Amino acid sequence: MDHNQNRVRPIELSSNSMSVFVKQQERNTAVNMNASLNQERRIYRPIAPLISRLPMKKQGESETSQSYQLLFTRNLIASEHALMQGNAVEAEAAAQAVEALETVDMSHPPNQIYFTRTELLSQADKDQATWNYVLKDEELHLLHKIVMAEAEGEPYEGKVAVANVVLNRLRSANYPDTIKEVIYQKSQFSPVQNGRMDRVTPNEDSIRAVTEALHGRKEVSDDTYYFLSLSLATDLTVARTKSKSKEIGNHTFYK
Repeated sequence: MDHNQNRVRPIELSSNSMSVFVKQQERNTAVNMNASLNQERRIYRPIAPLISRLPMKKQGESETSQSYQLLFTRNLIASEHALMQGNAVEAEAAAQAVEALETVDMSHPPNQIYFTRTELLSQADKDQATWNYVLKDEELHLLHKIVMAEAEGEPYEGKVAVANVVLNRLRSANYPDTIKEVIYQKSQFSPVQNGRMDRVTPNEDSIRAVTEALHGRKEVSDDTYYFLSLSLATDLTVARTKSKSKEIGNHTFYK
């Protein structure tokens, strides 16, 4: 047996066949490259418009940011301007109040006192008054004497508070309409009843306390109408029926 018959013989190609084979390979390569390029185009084509828009978007964002910054700056300037105007108004009002106080001689009692329905006003606030009261010399002297008689041994604040009570009653519709009638109203002030008020001579503190009260100093609230010494009073009806306002020295004040 000839064993060479079972061997695979190499394929012999002619020059023409070889040329065709090479061209076919080149064609296949070109096709594959075109396919690859087409695939790349399909992949990157959607991204290209986005990339082209990036600078425009960034520019738009920058313009928006600048607009907000400008608006914020304008608002800040406006707020600061309003604050400065408000401070200027407050400063002017404070200056006017100081000027008004400087024109008032606090060492002398006023000729008139001013009220609203609920409070005694200072001389600087008299434009707010709903009514005024012309102070007579006789009534001023009575104020000095009632404060001295009621609060001779009391702290200075207590003397002012006694004057406050008399003026609160003058303002109130529930009491007489003059200082003299308020002080001499029956059974209201014990020094009037026992005659002590006629015997006292007002000292410097009593006179000054009345003057300050007439100018608007308040040691008790405008709705305080009573006071008594709990250790000396024989009638405690006020203490049982009225609301306590304040304690000054030996006196307790009530609304």
